[in-house]
Amino acid sequence: MQTLFSVFCVFAAVLLGSFQTEQPVNSQGTIISQRLQVPAGYQRSVATQKSFGAFLQNYTLLPHNTHVMTYNGVISPLDAHALAVLSIEVGKKDLLQCADAVMRLRAEYLYQNNRKNEIQFKFVSGFNCDYLSYQNGKRFNLKTNSWQQSQKADASYKNFLNYLDLVYSYASTLSLEKELEKVKDNTLQVGDVFIKGGSPGHCFIVVDIAENPATKAKVFAIAQGFMPAQQVHIVKSQNGVYWFSLGTDYSEAIPYGELLQPQYLRRFK
Repeated sequence: MQTLFSVFCVFAAVLLGSFQTEQPVNSQGTIISQRLQVPAGYQRSVATQKSFGAFLQNYTLLPHNTHVMTYNGVISPLDAHALAVLSIEVGKKDLLQCADAVMRLRAEYLYQNNRKNEIQFKFVSGFNCDYLSYQNGKRFNLKTNSWQQSQKADASYKNFLNYLDLVYSYASTLSLEKELEKVKDNTLQVGDVFIKGGSPGHCFIVVDIAENPATKAKVFAIAQGFMPAQQVHIVKSQNGVYWFSLGTDYSEAIPYGELLQPQYLRRFK
């Protein structure tokens, strides 16, 4: 019995160690599911075709070792915690931060799948900012907290990005957290969000998942935006770990790592 216990302890130590040391990447991979290498003994959980999860797993990345740049053109202080940078323009304004990155990815998914009627986000004030109203020429009136018809209809992608700038200005982790459904059974899907609303709050979005077929244990990769506005990036610890486990305390490994707990897990409806 003692021998079996000793073997178990050695196995556990090896397994734990594999998630505490630098994890390799495929530097030639151009999308998330190509760049991230699944740990030994695990298999990637392939999301359903045309789902939000599949959209994220197939999201294009900038070349390996690209630095995370802020909106004003300097390397982000979070660069040491970036494994890879998503191909999303940060813009020239201090707008694309943490909740904004999640909303941007969700909106892009709906836009590209011709589900524009579903693109809508609530402001902190409670106002429902839907994309079709903005596309049809309505603009937000802050004084009345309502739409006002003032522009011609414009279905261009540039105008879609203008709409998102408006969302970034008046929505936040506080409003996004209220829009998302709490994951009550602790299941985990690509596209799920770890979020804590506040000023400041923070959030991460799950962009890839791998599972051990024998133990059913799952590990996941996350992406984030941050303050000041900067490029959206996949998160790693400073020693190169980017596959995380639900419920493990990562508070000393990454900024806001304490959020990778079941109670902060939410999902788009």
